Amino acid sequence: MSLRSVLVTGSSGYLGSQVLARLAHRPDIAAIGLDLRAPAHRLAGVRYEVADIRSSEVDSIVARYQPDVVVHLASIVTPGKNSSREFEYSVDVGGSRNLLQACVRHQVRRIIVSSSGAAYGYHADNPAWLQESDAVRGNQSFAYSWHKRLVEEMLAEYREQQPQLEQIILRIGTILGATVNNQITDLFKKPRLIAIRGSDSPFVFIHDQDVVGAILHGIDSSSTGIFNVAGDGKLSIFEIATRLHKRCLVLPAWLLKSALWLLKKLGLTQYGPEQLDFLRYRPVLDNTLLKTVFGYIPKLSSSEVFDLWRSAQQKKAA
Repeated sequence: MSLRSVLVTGSSGYLGSQVLARLAHRPDIAAIGLDLRAPAHRLAGVRYEVADIRSSEVDSIVARYQPDVVVHLASIVTPGKNSSREFEYSVDVGGSRNLLQACVRHQVRRIIVSSSGAAYGYHADNPAWLQESDAVRGNQSFAYSWHKRLVEEMLAEYREQQPQLEQIILRIGTILGATVNNQITDLFKKPRLIAIRGSDSPFVFIHDQDVVGAILHGIDSSSTGIFNVAGDGKLSIFEIATRLHKRCLVLPAWLLKSALWLLKKLGLTQYGPEQLDFLRYRPVLDNTLLKTVFGYIPKLSSSEVFDLWRSAQQKKAA
């Protein structure tokens, strides 16, 4: 049995730690974790490296381990209170460029990158179901969306210029699981859910374990390409409110935009007026290629994973 080495960036994060834990139990894989901070708990058999994804140390680490596969999960999903747009760009885009250069320099065979449905952007003319062939138009007003777009454009250049580096790009929907807490779940925990007049604000969800499963499948699969990672189906903001036994506060877009501007200026909310389209024009991901070409079938639908998260919240509150 040949031993393959797999380097995981962002290995102390929510997804990275789970991917690394699964790899640690694989006798055919030598797992390496790379993150800005040392892990709170070390797994037997896993090698850990501490480095900033933007630093020259990344090249040295890739050179030392010569990984067959790199799983790139390091990015800023929820910025800290004192974060800046420049810092987030340097990590998301600059860090990805730094890693790609190291992968090419040291003959890494394959890179798996966690992108997002946000890369498509939040636009009124988005198709009802977005497919991988649709344009990546991440909004410049929304840093996370914009940076995912820029990273994907960079990856497209590498596919042309460095075709020997195999790529799997996973455009991931809204991740939910029993213990997930993020900007989206914060919205669902409000006494009343915000809805925009004239918009269903549809959500596609993916179970965190299905994201981990898709990444592991990418390590073992011979497939390459870009794949939407989402459970079957979608839920509107009104269906979500019904399942939570809550009501929606339906506001006209102009009023909500003005309210967000004022509340953000007063420091009373983390959301600004640029978040309006984030709520109004949510990308809905078609997962056909994930199932038929990539060969990974999510175990839970959008509806099922939302109910799993809702049940976990109810138990926590009991």
